[in-house]
Amino acid sequence: MKISGKKLTEAMQKAATTPEQLADSIADKGFKADAAASAIRNWMRGNDHPRCKAVHAAKMAEALGVFPKDICTFQSQVRGHRGSPRKAKLVTDLIRGKNVDQALNLLGFTPKRAAVNIKKALTAAIADAQQADADETTLYVCDSRVDAGTRMKRFQPKDRGRAHPITKMFSHITVAVEERTKKG
Repeated sequence: MKISGKKLTEAMQKAATTPEQLADSIADKGFKADAAASAIRNWMRGNDHPRCKAVHAAKMAEALGVFPKDICTFQSQVRGHRGSPRKAKLVTDLIRGKNVDQALNLLGFTPKRAAVNIKKALTAAIADAQQADADETTLYVCDSRVDAGTRMKRFQPKDRGRAHPITKMFSHITVAVEERTKKG
């Protein structure tokens, strides 16, 4: 679960609430009010530091008079995918902006190796959204990206004592879903 900065800012404007007032509602024993205010300002900018916990998202939503699904995006990662980022980006570009049903269908019939791990990340993000009572028919893939991971370095022996380096790439896959807002 990740706070959407744009949605949080809109909800705060509707409720006419400042970050300091909202911080008082989520402050607890381990999360002081000044640290909470700083975290809320970070979340409004789209920075996910410190990472928002589900408890804090629920308290913020209650203070703003909305549901947690209205201010959150639901994100999942697969770290250490055994494949290059360049090849996996082809598949993540394919599903970005699509409804989750359409994205799952595309991933089921895509012959690329990365489609299996991207589908795992997508189903995990959908499960997180269902736990927050999001409407599955309005969910869409708002973010899908691939970042470079570690590299495994190997050598291929060649003639006359030479060795040619081989670099095996790993990648980190991130998929996020959120509810499509109805304009009207």
